[in-house]
This record gives sequence, C-alpha cells and structure tokens, in this order.
Amino acid sequence: MNDETRDGPRQPVKGAASFSKFMVVLQAIADQPGKLDIARLTRALPYPRGTLYRIVTALVAEGLVSESRDNSTYQLGHRLIQLASKSWETSDLRSAARDQIEALRNATGETVHLAVPSGTGMVYIDKLESPRTVRMTSRIGTRVEIHSTSVGKAYLAALTDAQCRKLAETLDLQPRTRSTITDLNALYADVERTRARGYSYDNEENEPDIRCFGGAILDRTGAPVGAVSLSIPIYRFDEERARFFTDKLKETVSGISAALATMV
Repeated sequence: MNDETRDGPRQPVKGAASFSKFMVVLQAIADQPGKLDIARLTRALPYPRGTLYRIVTALVAEGLVSESRDNSTYQLGHRLIQLASKSWETSDLRSAARDQIEALRNATGETVHLAVPSGTGMVYIDKLESPRTVRMTSRIGTRVEIHSTSVGKAYLAALTDAQCRKLAETLDLQPRTRSTITDLNALYADVERTRARGYSYDNEENEPDIRCFGGAILDRTGAPVGAVSLSIPIYRFDEERARFFTDKLKETVSGISAALATMV
C-alpha cells in the first residue's frame, strides 16, 4: 500500500505555486543579470505584468534581487550572494580545490578563480588575488559569460560534442571587448583548439588588458563540474612563461579532479 492509498490523496503544499513563480523569476534574472527589466520579463515569462511586478518588488525588498538605477534592470542581490557563499564554504568542490588553487596562486603570483556552471554562464565560487598591485574587478559571486572567459570555454570544451553544441546554441554571443568571440563557428573552432592543447585561452576577450588560461575540473565520470582560471595583466604577460603557467594550471585541475573523485 502506498502513501496515497493509506493516507488519502496528497494535498498540494500551500504556497507551492507562488514559490515556483518566485523561483522562475529569480532564475530568469540570474541567467541574464543586468539585461531584464519589467517589460522584458513580461515578454520572457508566462505571467501577467502585475504578477511579475509584485514578485520582483518582493525579491528586491528581501535583498534577493537588486535594481539598477541606470536602466531599471535586475540582477541577483547581496543577500542571495551571501546565502550562496555559505553553501560554497562547505561545498565539496570548493573544499577539494582550496589547497590546489592556493598552490597555483603562490607558484605563479597571479590571480586564480574557481568557477561552476550556472545556467548559460559561470559563477565564481572562489578567488585568490595576486599579491601584486593590479586587482581585477571580479569577486566571489560574479556571474560571467561562457563564450568570453577561460573558465567558460574550458567548461564548454570538456563537454561531449552534443552537449557542447546544445549549450553553445543557447548562448548570447555579445561582445565584452573588441576581442570577444561573437560567431558560433569561431567558438566551435576555439573549443577544438582548447581540447587539442588541454587548456583554454582568453586573450582580452572578457576584460581589457587581462589574459587568462583556463582548465576544466572533472568528476569521477569524466564530466566537467567547474573550472579554474589563471589571470595575468597584459603588461606583465611573458610568452616565455606561458608554458610554465599552463603546465601549473593543468596540474591544478588534475589534482582537484582526483581529490573530488575521492570525496563521497
């Protein structure tokens, strides 16, 4: 006898439908931060404008979403990032990676990021700054594009061909800089180069004057679950040290992948 026949028909959880709407709106904003205002949300989601306005107003009031003063678009709020950071502190990936990315930062003297996929983008869940003077604009909780970053392109290249193409076709290939890849065939070509050499390369494609190398972290099945990047300001980028950087990066992601495979 199953639960339904023993206890009678299950009743809908009170408030579940409303909660589901909140989550749909929150996910839409997370997937396109700084791009959706109320008008665009109305076109993108199957809810009346009044309903969306009430949901967004409540999310803003709770600090889960923030509104831009410049163009009235929305992005994830400080409270949601704080809540997420508490999860990242204890996540298997962050725990498995911490010693390894510290060693990478110390060996190279450059900034290291740890990122995980989030919808059609990547989110930084850890960052170790270079001890040198230049600081990057990124921070823990920052969401970045797949097609313009070394973490994103490393993750994309580690997928199967079918998975890679399915995800790539959903990407909005907007330029971040003059060097950003904005053509799908060019992105596929970059994926093949990444696979061939074992690391991705962001040549000022996401942030001017910054070059990055990226490597994918794999789980025990060989599927990508995140990525690590090493970021170097162009003024101190040395082609002769590039091999040293990429060798250290590949050692790092291999070590993290091995550590992750041993965790329950």
